[in-house]
Amino acid sequence: MSVTMRTYAPQALFSDDYKKVRTFLRDLNRDALVYPGFTWGRWEWMTTHSMLDRSALGQIGIWEESGRIVGLATYESVLGDAYLFTGPDHKALAPEMLSHSIKHLSNAQGLKVNIDNNDRSMQRAAMRMGFVPSNDQENTAMMDITEQLSYQLPDGFRIISMADGWDFEKYHRVMWRGFDHEGQPSYAAGEIEWRRTMLSSPTLIPEIVLAVVAPDGEYVSHCGMWYAPGDSYSLVEPVATDPAYRMMGLGKAVVIEAVKRCGQMGAKCALVGSSQQFYYNIGFYPIHTGSWWMYRKS
Repeated sequence: MSVTMRTYAPQALFSDDYKKVRTFLRDLNRDALVYPGFTWGRWEWMTTHSMLDRSALGQIGIWEESGRIVGLATYESVLGDAYLFTGPDHKALAPEMLSHSIKHLSNAQGLKVNIDNNDRSMQRAAMRMGFVPSNDQENTAMMDITEQLSYQLPDGFRIISMADGWDFEKYHRVMWRGFDHEGQPSYAAGEIEWRRTMLSSPTLIPEIVLAVVAPDGEYVSHCGMWYAPGDSYSLVEPVATDPAYRMMGLGKAVVIEAVKRCGQMGAKCALVGSSQQFYYNIGFYPIHTGSWWMYRKS
């Protein structure tokens, strides 16, 4: 059967195309972690994120064979950055996908494409088309899920999950402060609604979305987690700790607890898109690097 190309149906949140892309990304990593830097969990988080430019969804490229996605060219938040994925038997799509990305996923300055450092076919295609590799990279780390994983919370602190009840204003506060924004967050209805949207995925498992609660009842550390029963891996995204509560082991505790819960559901490892020393210190190790390749408009 021939491969046909179309664009993503520009519908926000959980459309049919969202489901097809999610299935495609999950299938790519089902037997082995071919694209550990951009699993279905990252797509899931992108779909709900408040920073996503939803006006550009119709510029995402999809390649299909017999109604099944075999190639994807997408941005994550805004145009200018692109991620390209192909099934194992469709590497020859690389030049077409890069051309689509230049035309439809660029911004005024040009385009950056993140390419796996071991993907020779995509690298060569990019070079032929005028892309130049840079020192800018994205890194992925892994933690093996074993019975030895452990942590200790300070007295008076406890861990809760969305399944235990969830205060979205407290969640909003720890996310705001945890990502180092100045002052106190706005609690306007629209802000809180976005926080609800970011945890509204139909496949989200409430028992693995966790927060550390301080003695005064505030959420002071948070770990989001994505897992699909039957997969060998889970994805940590995002992690945030209030600056006033750092260096107390809270970030480690909430991540380890989320990872352990995924292990109880069948996961063998956890992934995180980071090279921060924090993750290495608690048991993650680097497994994957993708470099940003630059294309400048003339």
